Amino acid sequence: GQVLWNGANIAEKPNTIRKVLGYLPQDFGVCPNLSAIEFLEYIAAIKGLSGKNMKLRIEALLEELSLTHIKNQPIGTYSGGMKQRIGIAQALMGNPQLLILDEPAVGLDPEERIRFRNLLSDLSEKSIVILSSHIVSDIEIIANDIAIINEGRLLERNFPDKILEIVEGKVFEANITSDEFSAFKSQHLISNSLRSSDGWKVRFVTNTPDQTPDTNPTPVKASLEDAYLRIISSTKKREKYG
Repeated sequence: GQVLWNGANIAEKPNTIRKVLGYLPQDFGVCPNLSAIEFLEYIAAIKGLSGKNMKLRIEALLEELSLTHIKNQPIGTYSGGMKQRIGIAQALMGNPQLLILDEPAVGLDPEERIRFRNLLSDLSEKSIVILSSHIVSDIEIIANDIAIINEGRLLERNFPDKILEIVEGKVFEANITSDEFSAFKSQHLISNSLRSSDGWKVRFVTNTPDQTPDTNPTPVKASLEDAYLRIISSTKKREKYG
């Protein structure tokens, strides 16, 4: 295949993408002895920023990602979440037109994840944001175009509401006893289960809720996670049984 940017093949003309790309890999490593300021100055220089523009951009990113108070400390002393925020900051350096983020929410606490989602929503107004994540709830909130990939193969690509239609009217909740749980789990696609004092509360996806009358299943609103599990499960069944 080919990857084109404004009609140019980036394999043949890599500089066309380097100037506009911001990238955060899943495994992001930095020199532990550098401070946040020093590291971001290095990234800024690579991006072609200098002088006042560089200083203003670094200060804005540190503020936006709540790193100002530790900007002079060695990155090696940071927590996992702080290091991840530094990774996000370097990806945003230079105001990229194309932003590729691989598992960016790893290591972030709930408050940081909310802040980051809001930041991505703002960025998507002026940049193309490609986000790879296994945290389906984050994708459901911010994405307007979703691709589901399994083992390198594209299984589904569509708008979120279209993907949800796959499991519309097929998601239920039920209360079952502990004795019933193992058999129920082997027969149904369970997207969530919660143990209680008298058994289990399960959320499951099925085309035939009437075949489980003893559980008195209650229909519930489908989520993107339900759809994701259904698509992956259906693909595996087709591969196994043809």
